[in-house]
Amino acid sequence: MKIRLQLFEFEDLPWFPRVIRAGMMDYLRFMISLLGTYQPIVPLLREALAKANAAELLELCAGAGGGTEGILRRLRETGLPTARITLTDLYPQPAAWQLLAQRNPGLTYEVAPVDATAVSTTLAGFRTVFSAFHHFPPPLAEAILADAVQQRAGIGVFEGAGKHWLEILLAWTVLPIAQLLFTPFMRPFRFSRLFFTYFVPLIPLFTIWDGTVSILRMYPPAQLLSLARRADPHNTFDWQAGKVRHWWGPEVTYLIGVPRLQRT
Repeated sequence: MKIRLQLFEFEDLPWFPRVIRAGMMDYLRFMISLLGTYQPIVPLLREALAKANAAELLELCAGAGGGTEGILRRLRETGLPTARITLTDLYPQPAAWQLLAQRNPGLTYEVAPVDATAVSTTLAGFRTVFSAFHHFPPPLAEAILADAVQQRAGIGVFEGAGKHWLEILLAWTVLPIAQLLFTPFMRPFRFSRLFFTYFVPLIPLFTIWDGTVSILRMYPPAQLLSLARRADPHNTFDWQAGKVRHWWGPEVTYLIGVPRLQRT
């Protein structure tokens, strides 16, 4: 599927109820962690960190932090024991992040809002964006990359899908059933999550819509590279984009940019 449709997701709308958005983000975090969605990109990320001489990751648009602790744990187990991650978002979720930080030494978070298109110079680290880059139309997506280029901060963009019609079918069938089965086991516990899943099922319904639109809004690798080249007109970064496949089938789409060594 090479087309990209700039549709809307409910979670992006400013009037959308926070309680429903939080429930959707909790589900996304739980499933990404349970399935190890981003484990296939750990070798690519570790290689990029080595090239950038970095061990600190700055996660932008972190949402509820889905998959973050698994990535941090795997990085530390495979040759980068000093790896650290700081979670940030324009709409911070400290309640969800605090739970992750308590379980994972080396994981911290920023309570103040962070704009991914204009990151403060006080927030250092190799930047990552998981499951969120598709939310941004091309001008803003390019601005995220351009800000990293301007500050000479390496960046990795990762989407937990390969942009296939089969993934849309899964979003309509298997994943809603999984949501109904696993919601009672999600932490931190929220009565509102149970209420809006089982009694008034707004969380599952909006999750189906947003999950479908997320796939349709995703940038395929060729478009990611095109955005990167526009964001880096002087060719100061090394860029690579593509897909990697999980051992059980699903793909992860990625774009990675590392600053080239400056000549003295």
